Amino acid sequence: MKKIINVEGMGCQNCVKHVKEALEELDGVTAAEVSLEKNCAVVTLSKDVADTAIIAAIEDAGYDVAGIKNL
Repeated sequence: MKKIINVEGMGCQNCVKHVKEALEELDGVTAAEVSLEKNCAVVTLSKDVADTAIIAAIEDAGYDVAGIKNL
């Protein structure tokens, strides 16, 4: 299962690293690919992870979520 998250507020590769680390710390996230150019992250999940948990992790890292879509 994968989800695409639209992330706002990233401005550099350090931001990408922070978002990636925040997502990969969540239980159930096996991988996170974050794109500065596309302002999004694609997460691969081993089990269902609530959108609220994903949003909280990104907001705690200092960024905003504009939307989440299941793939």
